Amino acid sequence: MSITRDTRIIDLTVGEFEDYLAGLGIAKEKSTPSSGKYVYGITGIRELFHCSESTAIRLKNGKIKDAVSQYGRKIVVDVDKAMKLFNQ
Repeated sequence: MSITRDTRIIDLTVGEFEDYLAGLGIAKEKSTPSSGKYVYGITGIRELFHCSESTAIRLKNGKIKDAVSQYGRKIVVDVDKAMKLFNQ
């Protein structure tokens, strides 16, 4: 597809739009090394590791502690980092 000034943005694919922006000198944001996947709370840990609530709490406070960020009652777990720590 040839992109002209009359081409509607809605008609472009993501790749075409990225190429167009790169041609304009607008760089896309650099991605982080992790996939950006997160789970939230004890329930998220339970679903990720298919375990009980008590086991999820032990994992949160132990083996995957470095992958867990907790702000008040909000628990956020980086999935890639947690899986890496769990498999060590």
